[in-house]
Amino acid sequence: MDPVSLVRRGLLGLLGLSLLPAVRAQTPPTLAAASDLKFAVEDIAAQFERDTGHKLRLVFGSSGNFYSQILHGAPFQMFMSADEDFVFKLADAGRTRDRGRLYALGRIGILVPHGSPLKADGRLQDLAAALKDGRLKRLAIANPEHAPYGARAKEALEHAGLWAAIRPHLVFGENISQAVQFATSGSTQGGIVAQSLALAPSVAQLGRFDLIDPTWHQPLRQRMVLMKDAPPALQAFYDYLTTPAAQAIMARYGFQTPRE
Repeated sequence: MDPVSLVRRGLLGLLGLSLLPAVRAQTPPTLAAASDLKFAVEDIAAQFERDTGHKLRLVFGSSGNFYSQILHGAPFQMFMSADEDFVFKLADAGRTRDRGRLYALGRIGILVPHGSPLKADGRLQDLAAALKDGRLKRLAIANPEHAPYGARAKEALEHAGLWAAIRPHLVFGENISQAVQFATSGSTQGGIVAQSLALAPSVAQLGRFDLIDPTWHQPLRQRMVLMKDAPPALQAFYDYLTTPAAQAIMARYGFQTPRE
């Protein structure tokens, strides 16, 4: 290679290296959020961007899976869990700035798609009858092994005395969003899902929903926390979630204002 080409290649290499910090700076910080937050947090993040100019990268999934991924070094800089215990475990492992902040209380209920033989009955009496008369073939819940909304659904079914009988009929979603997809797709007769997703217009038009008594299961105390490397934009969003504007959006999706 001639000397001129070598100089050009060297200059291009230096230019590429000089651009790396700028590329990294332009990458939006990443928030890992429980699937029940999909519609609410998307709305809040959009309003936050309009108000502050800060853009965030939102990733939704199972709280239990996010906990495991963060514990093993996944590059999430903020975590909004549907179960505060996962935040406490990360704090105890030294991965977070502190023990976080309670941001919402969630609710579960039964979602029945249009055309289903089941009734949207939060006391689960029709579900018990459907087990006996053969109307129930499949019911969707999130996987209780790692999804808090699935664990609370299991507790509610146990309270109603239905868990053992209904277990062979259950279809598990990887997270609560997938459980909603199963509940409304026609592959099941319904599901026990998050109220926050059932209230979303795109879901509400697909069926009927009725809340389950919250005393039938452990409370869904939802907590958020910042990782040690969280940038100022995520600190700002963390604080923004306590504002009246953000709280109004959370209330629209059925979340209750928490108290520590």
